[in-house]
Amino acid sequence: MTLPLPVVTVTYSPGRHLDSFLRSLPASSARDLRVILADNGSTDGVPERAAGERENVELLRTGGNLGYGSAINVAAGMLRERRDRGEIDPDFFLVVNPDVTFDPGSIDALLDCAHGHPGAGAVGPRIRQPDGGTYPSARTVPTLRNGVGHALFSGVWPSNPWTAEYRADRDMDTEHAAGWLSGSCLLLRWAAFDEIGGFDERYFMYLEDVDLGDRLGRAGWENIYCPLALIEHDQGHSADAHLDLTLPAHHDSAYRFLADRHAEPWMAPLRAVLWGGLKLRAGLALAVSRLLPRSR
Repeated sequence: MTLPLPVVTVTYSPGRHLDSFLRSLPASSARDLRVILADNGSTDGVPERAAGERENVELLRTGGNLGYGSAINVAAGMLRERRDRGEIDPDFFLVVNPDVTFDPGSIDALLDCAHGHPGAGAVGPRIRQPDGGTYPSARTVPTLRNGVGHALFSGVWPSNPWTAEYRADRDMDTEHAAGWLSGSCLLLRWAAFDEIGGFDERYFMYLEDVDLGDRLGRAGWENIYCPLALIEHDQGHSADAHLDLTLPAHHDSAYRFLADRHAEPWMAPLRAVLWGGLKLRAGLALAVSRLLPRSR
């Protein structure tokens, strides 16, 4: 008997995408899917209604807005007990944003890809953009050079060489290993996830997927991009409306990621420059955003 595959998503308010997400699931897999809504303090009643209307959907309250990675860790902690009791798939679980919709067969394609790569700790799909193009969701891990250059200059000099290098996407039509995969949809292998201790909860938002992919790679696991699995992701739909929160969070995460990997004492002056530059850039971007009219 094939055990249910857990699908974990993190819910907030507003939950306008949740119904579309849930309606796309049945055609995505022949497997029995068990959906866990790790709720980060939503107030609109959408997750409660979804759990009440669908037998395979369960609401799990995290206790507040913990951030994406922390909410996934809370759900994973609960699911481990069920895994150990033999109630769910013992090898894999899926984490996905609620603003994702699945193409038919996409989850089965992810599973097929994972079974074909025994060393895969994470497997990610092709992400289709509104214009029909493919979002570059499988990338190399940022280096100190291109990470600092992108973080400091992308907002004021979009064509700078460091951002071009940071965003360089490889062939998005071929299955291959990458440094990291977009956290909007990841099939995770329990053994790999447990070995590295799950998501780093210091990342409230942004770069938690880069950090996860990098730590998987450092532990000897692969991040496999699977273009036969196709999703759509309505990414960034609320970030621009909350720049006062999202910009500082992005820069804090960028600093943490690079500083963690370059923690040598002799690197302290460069870390100080990076920290100051990120704070200056965030302040300038916020000031500019307040002078421009908001689209509605």
